[in-house]
Amino acid sequence: MAVCVAVIAKENYPLYIRSIPTENELKFHYTVHTSLDVVDEKISAMGKALVDQRELYLGLLYPTEDYKVYGYVTNSKVKFVMVVDSSNTALRDNEIRSMFRKLHNSYTDVMCNPFYNPGDCIHSRAFDNMVTSMMMQVC
Repeated sequence: MAVCVAVIAKENYPLYIRSIPTENELKFHYTVHTSLDVVDEKISAMGKALVDQRELYLGLLYPTEDYKVYGYVTNSKVKFVMVVDSSNTALRDNEIRSMFRKLHNSYTDVMCNPFYNPGDCIHSRAFDNMVTSMMMQVC
């Protein structure tokens, strides 16, 4: 189960951050912010290695004692960061990939909204409901 989901703009400012439980919200903001360095390293390493550019999933960015941090980057360099409770050992890599695919599809729906200005914070009820369902999902 995801405990924090973040959408980070190309310029590394947050478009959307949601965390459960809310009393650790500042800790998750810090975790997401520190993971951006690892995301940038992985993106630059992929560019040098000329890896297939269709692979958007970055995999495990780094584990901590309590959490595992996963990353995903879109073609437009928008980053998705997901913090998962490390006690959930049943969560496999392909399940994380499918969660990121759902998140990316929902983000695309937000981008297609003619009333959304790209670069603004995301205030979509449908996006928020999808993230909430992803966080409540017990695998």
